[in-house]
Amino acid sequence: MKRLFRHFQSPTPSSHRGRQHSNRVSNGTRLGLLLLCSVLVVGLVLTTNFAVAQSDNSLQEQEDQLIREYTLPTAPDKAPVYKPLPASPPQKSTSPTRKRTTPAPSQPPPQNQPTRSAPASSAPARRSPASSPSEEEPAPARRSPAPSPAEREEETADAEPLPTGEYILQFNRSPIVGNRFRFRGVYSEARLGFTRPRGWEIQGAKALIRFQHSPALIAKDSNLTVQINGASVGSVPLNRQQSEVGSVLFNIRPQLIQDYNELVIVARQSNDEECSNPGDPTLWTEVLPDSELQLEYQPQPIPLNFSRYPYPFFDDLSLDTNRIAYLLPKVNDTWLTAASRFQAGLGRMAEFRPIDTEIINDLEDVEWGQRLIVIGTPAEQPVLADLDLPFSISGDQILDGNQVPLPGDVGILMMTTTLDGAVPVLVVTGNSADGVAKAAQFLVQPESRKFGTGQAVLVDNLKEVDTPSLRNWPAYLPEKNSFTLSEIQTKANGDPVEDITVRGSAAPPILIDFHALPDDQFTRGSSMTLRYSYGPQINPRTSAVEVLLDGTFIGGARLTSEDGATRKSLKVDLPPHLIKPDSQLEVAFRLNPREPGVCGNVTDQQLTGTLHADTSFNLNRQQSVQLPDLELLQEGYPFAAPQDLSRTAIVVPDSPSDTDLLTMLSFSERLGRLSKADSVNLDAYTTTTLPAEVREGHHLVGIGTREQFPFPEVFDGSGFRLQDAFSRQWNQGRIQALPDNEGMIKEIMSPDNKERVLLALTAQTADGLERVRQVISKDPWFFQLQEDTVLISSNQQDATSYDPDAYTLEFLERAPSTRRVENTGLLSKASRFIQDNWFFLPAGIFVIALLLYGISQFYLKRLSDQKSH
Repeated sequence: MKRLFRHFQSPTPSSHRGRQHSNRVSNGTRLGLLLLCSVLVVGLVLTTNFAVAQSDNSLQEQEDQLIREYTLPTAPDKAPVYKPLPASPPQKSTSPTRKRTTPAPSQPPPQNQPTRSAPASSAPARRSPASSPSEEEPAPARRSPAPSPAEREEETADAEPLPTGEYILQFNRSPIVGNRFRFRGVYSEARLGFTRPRGWEIQGAKALIRFQHSPALIAKDSNLTVQINGASVGSVPLNRQQSEVGSVLFNIRPQLIQDYNELVIVARQSNDEECSNPGDPTLWTEVLPDSELQLEYQPQPIPLNFSRYPYPFFDDLSLDTNRIAYLLPKVNDTWLTAASRFQAGLGRMAEFRPIDTEIINDLEDVEWGQRLIVIGTPAEQPVLADLDLPFSISGDQILDGNQVPLPGDVGILMMTTTLDGAVPVLVVTGNSADGVAKAAQFLVQPESRKFGTGQAVLVDNLKEVDTPSLRNWPAYLPEKNSFTLSEIQTKANGDPVEDITVRGSAAPPILIDFHALPDDQFTRGSSMTLRYSYGPQINPRTSAVEVLLDGTFIGGARLTSEDGATRKSLKVDLPPHLIKPDSQLEVAFRLNPREPGVCGNVTDQQLTGTLHADTSFNLNRQQSVQLPDLELLQEGYPFAAPQDLSRTAIVVPDSPSDTDLLTMLSFSERLGRLSKADSVNLDAYTTTTLPAEVREGHHLVGIGTREQFPFPEVFDGSGFRLQDAFSRQWNQGRIQALPDNEGMIKEIMSPDNKERVLLALTAQTADGLERVRQVISKDPWFFQLQEDTVLISSNQQDATSYDPDAYTLEFLERAPSTRRVENTGLLSKASRFIQDNWFFLPAGIFVIALLLYGISQFYLKRLSDQKSH
């Protein structure tokens, strides 16, 4: 080591030239080390400065974050508790009620409209939903002033029990039953579904079955069995004479009732002791539609918490209509937009479930069974100072725990109650319009509201959701032309379709929503490749697989193997004229066993058929649609393109009436039901506040009576028109009607943009506009809309939603000023022009032939002249 060290310290003796070379190397080494040290020092200085800068930036961010962390008020001693008393319904409810009566076996009970309730204690019997017992413990709130979960649970446990009530659910409320519920054949069964509202603790349940049956049935071999969620609750022999009405009451164990329930009625029928023919028409039993379920329940008091939102303001398990009431402030664009978006969000959550919406002008006007929504700043909603809220209010400002006003761009959401806890109140507020808008937007974005908890939520920052493409409609066919069955989303929950297996000789068809996009136009050449398999022991002579589109047979194949097939494929052409926005594809397996049944008893549960998710589709389509067309409004088009409603604006008069605002909310709710997206960006304005860029770039919806209608151009164009002095004009004719209480829905191309649509919801009077609102709200009437103009009339003073004949719709033919909106190539446009104007084709052919004839004659004459010379 020492030698090695010496070797590096002093060179070995050498010549003078060698020593000079060694010195040069040593000097170079020193110079390199010096440069390296300089670089290291400079780097260290730069790193230090960068770290200091980063530290300053981080410190600034921490200071900004500290500034935005507000001091919360002290948690209240008692959290607001929703107490849904089973009180009698208000008179304004559209759901009639009756007290329970126990009929004699041979006498039917009085028949009323559905949705009834009756008292089982001193309190009347209409229920109001509350959260389910499994949800009683709220999630801990980080920034909310709500008490701890243990305190809330103790408070709920110590609360005085609420009185019990009884709810009577008649079978005729189900569309499956209607006015007829018949069982045929040797063995027949039917299923009815019902829900248990949140917060109901079932104390007892009974099923009252009223029935008639064929007098030809043998009593000892015929019976009726009732099951609840797979458990039998009783049977009754079919032994009535001369088809007299029978009545039997089955007790149901309360433990069998769940959130989602299925009642099954099984009829076993025989008219021959040896062998009954399943096709014999005398094998029938009919359950009367006034049969009912009787549910005795006790509502549970529930502390309000945003972790359960949208409950209790909307209950998807409710047996009654959810009732929403808006407290009306001085109307401005902020309230219009926030209320419209909130109502559209409710529509999305509700889907097919009904919502009853009202507007009240004072807190004293709120009724039992309603859920109160208060939107606006403290200056716009002075009633906030009278509510029991966790944040204090001074003047027109909401204060934090240090009694300092919260910033204006912070949204504030709070829950409380009124009417001694019987009515929940949702407060959407802030110290400025920006804060109110941010709070409302938080509630309509599913991903954002998932982490809300506690009695109050401060919305500081809110992620903006990207706008989906115009043709990205989740409940419809994919945008691309080639896709598989697994890429189609189910309508129930949006999950992709998976392999589906059916079993038995009477297997129901497999239903697939095959909804074309509203602006799709299909051409010849579209096809599907069906991939399927089936089990063994089938009869190949009588078994087959069929494909139907909206009930029309479009293809099929015989199942040829007795041993079954693991995978088969079948190519089926899709007729272009059958594919529509509401189309449904059916794949039916007709499975028959090799051995025939004996006396109607068939062993068929071993027979299976499977539709595989890799079934593929290849579509030939283009974007082309003719507007205006109210039939497309049934799908929400074009207002729901894109699905976040960001290209639609609703416009009401400068001084809107309650009917104007209710119509606005009804249309917003309808758009919510017809769309699916991660946000709602619907806008609403008054006539004078409508921006020019929105007027030109958005689809517009005008609401109001003729005198105050925001777009007078609707009454100046072609087609049907409303005019002064209750006059109306159409097709060169003009009349005056007194009174004119008809409503009108009319769609035209926007005067400011020929690529946009203007929808008019109007009438001469407020009564007529109310009829328009009812048609927009109720499915049986809304899904009848067609053409471009609809006139709505009624012969009843107070029409109910249960009466299908309450309103009369008269459709007027389309005006000539229609426009085709398309995104196609030149060849497709030429083909479309020829198809739309085919009557010009013969004339065109004649003109072209005449022209060619003239050219040829001219050429021949010229040739003859040249030869003559």
